[in-house]
Amino acid sequence: QLQAYGGGLVQAGGSLRLSCAASGRTFGTYAVGWIRRPPGKEREFVAVINWSGDTTYYAGSVKGRFTISRDNAKNTVDLQMNSLKPEDTAVYYCAADTPSRLMKGRADYWGQGTLVTVSS
Repeated sequence: QLQAYGGGLVQAGGSLRLSCAASGRTFGTYAVGWIRRPPGKEREFVAVINWSGDTTYYAGSVKGRFTISRDNAKNTVDLQMNSLKPEDTAVYYCAADTPSRLMKGRADYWGQGTLVTVSS
């Protein structure tokens, strides 16, 4: 089970940190990703981190601004979002599966979404 939190309202240029908390002993065996759904649009891949935390991938639109990290001892995955833009406004979901599926916006395990709103 995954639970995402940390969303909120922030001005453009600001920062937010999202966290995904997981339960279950197999958390450390899954890649975890963040996938977002902007208002009125399809969901899109944001970032993924592999099971050990030593490999990450980012969507081009967030690369250099967002950082994904994980702590398997605490069963958490964080997404640090800096230099936020209005186009980053979306419901953000954490999900667990293989990196390739997550990068396609697909996953077998999903957390509930957390809303991020970036005002201009």
